Amino acid sequence: MITLEATQRTGSPAQIREQDMIPAVYYGAGKDAVSIAVPAKEFAKVYKEAGETTAVTLTIGGEKISTIIHDMQVNHISGEVTHVDFLIIDMKKELEVAVPIEFVGTAEAEKAGLGTITKTLHEVQVSALPAHLPHSFEVDVTNLATLEDQIHVKDIKLPHGVTMITDGDEVVAMVARFVEEVEEAPALDLSAIEVEKKGKTEDEE
Repeated sequence: MITLEATQRTGSPAQIREQDMIPAVYYGAGKDAVSIAVPAKEFAKVYKEAGETTAVTLTIGGEKISTIIHDMQVNHISGEVTHVDFLIIDMKKELEVAVPIEFVGTAEAEKAGLGTITKTLHEVQVSALPAHLPHSFEVDVTNLATLEDQIHVKDIKLPHGVTMITDGDEVVAMVARFVEEVEEAPALDLSAIEVEKKGKTEDEE
């Protein structure tokens, strides 16, 4: 079980961030949104482990709340997380979530110079109880050896208790033939040639 300690929010968002905390909120299951703050360093560790699919238990005082990380705001310059939304979940009810795909390995087709790997899907939709939701799916592209080889959604191995919602026939990765760039010859400037010819004719006269 992944846990994260939180505190009731006091002070402005700027003041909270100065204390190495992140302003956050949790809501869902018919409950009003509650403003909280979470430690920035601890949240970074939790997010690396849980992502946006694995259940995170918020502990606030003596209360424990089952959630998933639902949304984040990030400063695009500094990369710092500036706000987090936690969604309350029922651990006894299945959730439908998008699980990211992590590609590993180097395709045999790439090693042989036949082509390059085209990754057509980067996440798939699944359904499972919160405790069974995977952080990600690992897809090994090593065995893609020819231009005809493909990996489909149905080739992804599912953990116990997880149901795939995305169409099993959808292509996850395939080999695309290398296309050599042909350097085009510069276009002839016919007007310049005509001017040059005309100049020569006038000189000859």
